[in-house]
Amino acid sequence: MSVRTRVPAALAIAVAACLGAQTAAALPATATDTVVSRGVTIPAFYTPPTALPAADGTLVRSERLPLALSLPGLDGPLPGRATRLMYKSTDSAGQPVAVTGAYLEPAAAWKRGGPRPLVAVAPGTMGQGDQCAASLGLEHPLTLNGRTVSVGYEDLAIYRLLAEGVAVVVTDYAGLGATDRLHTYVNRLDGAHAVLDAVRAARNLAGASVTEVSPVGLYGYSQGGGATAAAAELQPSYAPDVTLAGTYSGAPPADLAKVTEAIDGSDLAGALGWAVNGFLESDPALRPIADRHLNAAGKAALADLSTMCVGDAILSYNSALSTAWTTDGSSLADVVAAEPALRDFLDRQRIGTGRPAGPVRVATGINDDLVPHAQARRLAVDWCRKGTDVTYVPVVAPQLGRALLNHFAPLLADQGDAVDWLTDRLAGRAAGSTCRLLPLQP
Repeated sequence: MSVRTRVPAALAIAVAACLGAQTAAALPATATDTVVSRGVTIPAFYTPPTALPAADGTLVRSERLPLALSLPGLDGPLPGRATRLMYKSTDSAGQPVAVTGAYLEPAAAWKRGGPRPLVAVAPGTMGQGDQCAASLGLEHPLTLNGRTVSVGYEDLAIYRLLAEGVAVVVTDYAGLGATDRLHTYVNRLDGAHAVLDAVRAARNLAGASVTEVSPVGLYGYSQGGGATAAAAELQPSYAPDVTLAGTYSGAPPADLAKVTEAIDGSDLAGALGWAVNGFLESDPALRPIADRHLNAAGKAALADLSTMCVGDAILSYNSALSTAWTTDGSSLADVVAAEPALRDFLDRQRIGTGRPAGPVRVATGINDDLVPHAQARRLAVDWCRKGTDVTYVPVVAPQLGRALLNHFAPLLADQGDAVDWLTDRLAGRAAGSTCRLLPLQP
């Protein structure tokens, strides 16, 4: 049985055997205190201190993180041991920000030569409530209660990497988990900085097997694909100490103007609210524009969505139209087009203007109508024109009738190949490029 087959099977066994018992296991003493963040109770660990260290990637605090999907092994728990992290990063305004996440030390050995590699996983869309953080999803992969519906779907990719002997660090992003601000959803700089500083934080963690000579890769799909793409572009200037062996960017939202049009009225229309909330958190100067265009229903929707995870938003805002949120019935895309300040903000979020120093793999479903295939392909073309080694993969998956399914299916269909490509880069194998073929493709 291949690793690609074994990992999902092992996950299914772990879910059946351990989900109830492990989730209910006693937490370490430092995690038993809780705080209420926008109406939801989460561990007090996620409350940042009033002052942060100066250097990006410096650890603020750490503690053991109990994995819900874990099995006993001869040399320790399988697939490994997890540590909850808080580390210092810099936001898009140049200000210090505390970011949370998790480091996972694999039980499996790295068998492809050289030091154990490290992959930073940038999660896909989880929501905007602090309870949606990916690090909490490792501890509670399925949360169902009267307020929250959350699934830790990134756990599968994480466990695939651990099975290969690759250490993993997961970022929660700025403001997701950490309680001092609202999550700046799809902010290019915030996401990229959080990913790159997660690598630094993992290297700084006592007892971790990764060091500064460990090969580093980035893995992300959807929101995560945008974050890893932005991180690959910004690495040479923001984190020259973090050399990237390879970056996987799946379904990247590289052009937010195009994505805004696509998700309006879709299964995940609530993501429009997360984006607007994040933009206002990043640049308060935009708030008077929002106040001028949003009606009472729109303002209420933004406040409501700020506390929600993906499952909540699908149940509450499925197929919602932004025309119901504005004072004159315009869509949010129309509002952006009419406001120079908003157009400028979205232009500054565009990914594809820089040149990654290492090889990248861009994968996008040809039927993806949530994060449109064409704008993701355009990112690959832009990078090819700058001389980047790009492996572009148009993922052919069945058209399933719903935008969210058409977006999610390529994640599962391509995940094994994406992990294989990334582990090959970590093992030192050359990536090659499909750039000479890309302009010929439709």
